Amino acid sequence: MVAWLRKQLANWRGHLLTLLMVAAVVITVQWWQTRDVPPGPLPDVPLTVLMPDGSRSEATLRSLSERHAGSPVALHVWAEWCPICKAEEGTITSLARDWPVITVAMQSGDAAKVAAELRQRHLPWVTAVDPRGDVSRQLGFRAVPAFAVIDADGRLRLPAVGYTTSLGMRLRLWWIRLAG
Repeated sequence: MVAWLRKQLANWRGHLLTLLMVAAVVITVQWWQTRDVPPGPLPDVPLTVLMPDGSRSEATLRSLSERHAGSPVALHVWAEWCPICKAEEGTITSLARDWPVITVAMQSGDAAKVAAELRQRHLPWVTAVDPRGDVSRQLGFRAVPAFAVIDADGRLRLPAVGYTTSLGMRLRLWWIRLAG
């Protein structure tokens, strides 16, 4: 019995070490992918913004986030051609029921094409159109999907590139709300 317990403890330590190494690799990759996200305020570049009701306006990401003063805002950068972005659509739509969400359609065409894509997929998102990916690059994102939280000072916090779970998104928003 004692020998069996020692063997189980040794296995547990090995699994814990493996889990720590995997966590270190994931954290390092996320840091590398988001290394260019600037620490300052959002770029103040005017964009065409598509609203869930189908209307269009001109606004900046900063002015859109300021409409939700006092609340962290989720920022989701996506592209219509990205299969992982498609996998996250339900998560973003669900998140938008509970938190303010701004999306950026990177390299997905002009406003008319993005609006058609949103209608076809039934996506009720506030979407800034970034046809050439210029704003996405200014935000420090070179790949999609990307997720970050805009804090009360208009800065991007806790960025992630690649698939982000619903829990991961919500925990980031809650953390920024708690941190003030």
